[in-house]
Amino acid sequence: MVEHDALRATSKAYDAAAVTYAELVRDSLDERPLDRAMLSAFAEVVRGTGDGRVADLGCGPGHVTAHLVESGLAAFGIDASPAMIELARLAHPELRFDVGSMAGLDIPDGELDGVLARWSVIHTPPRELPALLAEFHRVLTPGGHLLIGFSATDGPAHPTQVFDHAVAPAYRWSPDHLAALLRESGLAEVARLVREPEPTDRRQFQEVHLLARKGVTASS
Repeated sequence: MVEHDALRATSKAYDAAAVTYAELVRDSLDERPLDRAMLSAFAEVVRGTGDGRVADLGCGPGHVTAHLVESGLAAFGIDASPAMIELARLAHPELRFDVGSMAGLDIPDGELDGVLARWSVIHTPPRELPALLAEFHRVLTPGGHLLIGFSATDGPAHPTQVFDHAVAPAYRWSPDHLAALLRESGLAEVARLVREPEPTDRRQFQEVHLLARKGVTASS
């Protein structure tokens, strides 16, 4: 397991911004039909794998975790920010939310049918991302799925780029480069969705969802 100094610093930053951030994102899925479509596809393939047990990593105030539960998944949320987890528990007292680090999950090997990492890896320094993806692979059952969301770089010539995030330092990723890192971790890309920025978006970056699957054999 890897302990990420960057994640500890990020959790403190999100603690300070938790209330404002929760208000900002609370209804954000209502305005994002493509995001909802990708989450729906994720839910469908995960339900076909096993019991539908899913960890929403970097769950924030829990709105997407709740959406996954409404989609028929046995979802629970994990976030490094205690303030975010407190808000998630207040908003959704019937659901499970735990404080924890994506870098060292307190989850047995092969326990999960799905992992959601929706804009939760953007604060991970590039040198640390392979270890994080290996941790996602570890907790997934063979045939389990990962859905990862992130902002894209300006082109394939830029594997990663730093960008100005409102809460903490963040990174954009080349979709092809991140897909290659997933393959190296034993997670094969199944599908991707690339959303072009709207004229009203504050940041004019492409937004990417990559759906990947853990191999069903020991060598995958």
